[in-house]
Amino acid sequence: MTAVRVLVVDDQQLVRDGIASLLGLQPGIEVVGTAADGAEAVAKALESAPDVVLMDVRMPGMDGVEATRELCRRLPGCRVVMLTTFDDDDYVTRALRAGATGYLLKDLGAADLAAAVRLTHAGVAPLAAGVAARLAAPPADQGVLTAREVEILRLVAKGATNREIGRVLFVSEGTVKNHVSRVLGRLGLRDRTQAAIYAREHGLLSD
Repeated sequence: MTAVRVLVVDDQQLVRDGIASLLGLQPGIEVVGTAADGAEAVAKALESAPDVVLMDVRMPGMDGVEATRELCRRLPGCRVVMLTTFDDDDYVTRALRAGATGYLLKDLGAADLAAAVRLTHAGVAPLAAGVAARLAAPPADQGVLTAREVEILRLVAKGATNREIGRVLFVSEGTVKNHVSRVLGRLGLRDRTQAAIYAREHGLLSD
């Protein structure tokens, strides 16, 4: 299996180098570089062509949102995941509108972050649990989706079969079928087509 190529972007050197070092030890991950701000991130991404960019939000000069917008324009095959300490609805909205695939908080462990990187490369948009819950919150008389159910909903909206979803998430086809049924029930949806429409209308598809 080809390693996922990752560029780490953060204005704090200790944080930047720490994330890069920890990720570099994880199987299936290759850190191809680091950058200290948005402008450097764009330049290095154009040089190294990473599969995934882990992007801080707040940085001097070109911030993470602006850099994400530029990267998505110039490198459409590259996926950007925001990795930040700011669990803020405004940042989340701006980042996803700029083209970010996901939004994660820096309290993740190395193995969880590596798993999120692999999921991102596989086409699943990772979101911090609190962020996912807020984005997926249905009307008050219905239940709230779990982070895993949000992932399932995104893949359903992209047209993936239960078998394909199981391969991406490393679960059985039967488990996926149960998740899909719960998602439809909690959101009051009739079928997968309505689920896809719901996901798009609620901004759950970022690519």
